[in-house]
Amino acid sequence: MRFMVIVKANQQSEAGVLPDEKILTEMGKFNQQLEQAGIFLAGEGLQASSKGVRVRFSGAKRTVIDGPFTETKELIAGFWLWQVKSLNEAIEWLKRAPFQEGDVEIRQVFEADDFGPALKPEFREQEERLRARTGKKQD
Repeated sequence: MRFMVIVKANQQSEAGVLPDEKILTEMGKFNQQLEQAGIFLAGEGLQASSKGVRVRFSGAKRTVIDGPFTETKELIAGFWLWQVKSLNEAIEWLKRAPFQEGDVEIRQVFEADDFGPALKPEFREQEERLRARTGKKQD
């Protein structure tokens, strides 16, 4: 099972305040533990929303909206992609993270089998080729 672990933004991350050496060191150690356990697939911090855009879709119309975005609690400051055996395992790993405050969300990633017969064989094969090319693990 793959899970996206979503680190929510806060006023500091939205202001572009970078983590200090202590926090970077602790997070580096935690990421190393994830990698050694074989569950770390990806993980990155994100720039403040002031450096991003949103694209709004309405029928055929596309509208680009420049950041920053006001609802900090709805924004993402970073993420991990983990492969674990269960949601409970993901929760146990996240409890070890060196965060001192804030919210972190865990969401399961859809796998091809989750779509059943609605996912045509050619699309399933396409997904498998993409994953093989990017070197990502899959159950």
